[in-house]
Amino acid sequence: MEQEVETPGSAGDVVQIGHGLWERAMDFAESLLRPWNAYQVLIAVGLLIAAHVFARIIEPRVTEWLRTREGWPKWRLRVLLIVRNRLRLITFVLLIWVTVAIMREVTWPSRSYLLAIVANLALAWLVVAFATRLISNSFLRAVVRYGAWAWITLRILNLTTEAEQVLDSLAIEIGGIRLSVWMILQAVIVIGILFFGARVLSRTTSARLQSNTDLSPSMRVLTIKFVQLVLYGAAFFVGLKAVGVDLTGLAVLSGAIGVGLGFGLQKVVSNLVSGVILLLDKSIKPGDVISLGETFGWINTLGARYVSITTRDGREYLIPNEDLITGQVVNWSHSNDFVRLDIHFGTSYADNPHDVRRIAIAAAESVDRVLTSQKTVCHIVGFGDSSVDYVLRFWIRDPTGGLTNIRGNVYLALWDAFQENGISIPFPQREVRMLGGEQVAAAQD
Repeated sequence: MEQEVETPGSAGDVVQIGHGLWERAMDFAESLLRPWNAYQVLIAVGLLIAAHVFARIIEPRVTEWLRTREGWPKWRLRVLLIVRNRLRLITFVLLIWVTVAIMREVTWPSRSYLLAIVANLALAWLVVAFATRLISNSFLRAVVRYGAWAWITLRILNLTTEAEQVLDSLAIEIGGIRLSVWMILQAVIVIGILFFGARVLSRTTSARLQSNTDLSPSMRVLTIKFVQLVLYGAAFFVGLKAVGVDLTGLAVLSGAIGVGLGFGLQKVVSNLVSGVILLLDKSIKPGDVISLGETFGWINTLGARYVSITTRDGREYLIPNEDLITGQVVNWSHSNDFVRLDIHFGTSYADNPHDVRRIAIAAAESVDRVLTSQKTVCHIVGFGDSSVDYVLRFWIRDPTGGLTNIRGNVYLALWDAFQENGISIPFPQREVRMLGGEQVAAAQD
């Protein structure tokens, strides 16, 4: 004969546990009517009032004293501010533990039993309040603080078993997976701790990879993203396995969800895959200067979905990775930092072309940022209607400094050099003739 295993989850279990807790609460309330228990409650209330009065008197003086501490490190001032804000609780903890110690020496331990419970609760709350200040995120800090306070309170009051039974009885079943509130809370706590550890390891690994000069910038980004994916993924699945979640059913459910998301998030998946391709082929990396359409700037970061590009006017463009794969991209610093620029101009037919070429090359090389190590050339490219047309080609090595400004500086240098050497820059001229009366009549005939 098979034995049935009772599983929590029925409403009767919750009612039974609640009835037991109610009986314990009534017994505790009746115990407060005993003289020494009532005395302990009054002593605790009196100590709380004394701590409140003391804090109200001391806090303004501490605030004024802190305002005069100029030149102190910020971390020290921050710690003192935390102490000032918790001054009431700190004073209460000190007073009640001193009281408990005195009462244990002069009377029986049973006459300070309630005070000891209150002292343990107050000390635990104070420790949690200070410890959670290490969490920078305000929402996460509040969740951890209140959760720790609730767990410590139940632990000190010896109510953890009843609380666990109540939370485990509130459950639902999805397929073959049973999810209870207790299991969800365990999963959140375990996964949160594992995520915190994964975050610390990720930051440490990222810092070491960024300082590794043997790897290219794109490989550093790819390695960091891969390490983060592995660490956070492992933390998630290990956390679920630790609390007893059956990953077999979860795998089937996640596969069905993945198929649905694949159709609805084609663009997102395409950008993710394109980002991995960009990191692997090293065609674009942080620091490169690129042109995509009318956007010209240098790459700040390579994200999972987009590339951040900052232009010369301070604007930051977020270009989807797919556009960099399918579009025509000009990478000004792909293989090296050398960039050649062309300038077109024309001079009069009366000027000697040999002198014009020599003066133009010397003027270009006199401009900052123009490389003299690379050959600057000037060629005749045609004979126009009113000018001899030239092209001046020079090299720079810092495209991040801008292209329009260096072209403008070279044009100014050409202008000054041509003015000094008497070389003229022609412009189209039109001749207008006024016809007389006879000429007009002849034109009309």
